[in-house]
Amino acid sequence: MNEKTDKLITYVGLGIALLCTVLAIVFAMNNGDVKELSAVRQGGLFDATYWILVCLVAVSIIAIVIFLFVKLANRFKMVPGYAKKFFIILGVAIVACVASFLLSSGNDVTPALMERFNVSEGTSKLIGAACILVYILVIGAACCIVYAEVSKSLKKK
Repeated sequence: MNEKTDKLITYVGLGIALLCTVLAIVFAMNNGDVKELSAVRQGGLFDATYWILVCLVAVSIIAIVIFLFVKLANRFKMVPGYAKKFFIILGVAIVACVASFLLSSGNDVTPALMERFNVSEGTSKLIGAACILVYILVIGAACCIVYAEVSKSLKKK
């Protein structure tokens, strides 16, 4: 793709994201407690807003995935050795996901909350795994930032 097409896709994506944000705010505000929007809910705009939001989010996700695959295909063709680096990074991400799941215990949510929100032990394990994965990713990102800055400062000397 050329630069103009990339800019156009970026602007359209940002427009869809902005529209999704506005609709999400309207949808979140329209919970029946706000008196100004209660008439809108009875008029059916609540359902229309919800489904428009769902459709726009789906279109955004599909566009992101297609754009990603097109960019990856171009990068695989043009940069030698990029596929190897990509698959190594993908493998590290999969290992981080599996490690976080294995490190998670099944009791990451208190029994009172499990009973109140009807959470099973498997769901609690997934919640813990997600938390551990976030910790791993934040620590990894911090280490990468420190490494990049240190290596950049050492190259200047």
